[in-house]
Amino acid sequence: MTDSELDLTRRIGLRLRAARHARRLSLAELATLTGDLYSKSRISNYEQGLRRLSVEGARSLAKALGNVSATHLLCLEENGDFALSADEVQLLDAFRRVDADWQRRVLACARAVQPEELELLPLPSRRHRGVNRSATVS
Repeated sequence: MTDSELDLTRRIGLRLRAARHARRLSLAELATLTGDLYSKSRISNYEQGLRRLSVEGARSLAKALGNVSATHLLCLEENGDFALSADEVQLLDAFRRVDADWQRRVLACARAVQPEELELLPLPSRRHRGVNRSATVS
């Protein structure tokens, strides 16, 4: 590998490690989240820059991590501002763990504090026990 290829492999590894640390996952936990498709030693090799992560591997690991895209892991985006902060990761994890009703409530709160020029998409209406619920939370 050329020096620039080695540098890219190291940067990919650093991004993978940062995303894993942001989720507070061990190597073994991340391996489990991939359905054991990737072992903890293989993930460690990626993080250390000893092995180059493939596109398919980046997609699988990004899906398992849930806080980054494969594009981000592979250093393919033009702007590095796409990574989630630790607070955003925590919020996303909490959002994904609650049921649909609580997700709707969280989205309603986000809409209530959102500036008008940055509107979120409208909530879909949903029938619940024969009652059509509105987007507002009381």
